[in-house]
Amino acid sequence: MARTIAISDDVYELLKRSKLPNESFSSVIRRNLKRGKLSEIAGSHTISTSDWKKAKKLLLGSEEHTARKMTGRL
Repeated sequence: MARTIAISDDVYELLKRSKLPNESFSSVIRRNLKRGKLSEIAGSHTISTSDWKKAKKLLLGSEEHTARKMTGRL
């Protein structure tokens, strides 16, 4: 069942920018309501600074490894 809702122009523009090709506005809203926002956990000590630095180092190393592998310089 479909419902009609009124939203302000700025909210409509935000939805429009979030919309993927061939995605309905209902899907955009559903997708954004289902995922947690980084701002909701920021500062909640979910990860220590040292653990974040370790994770960042691993990710950067992984990206470099992948780039070398793709260019045949591994």
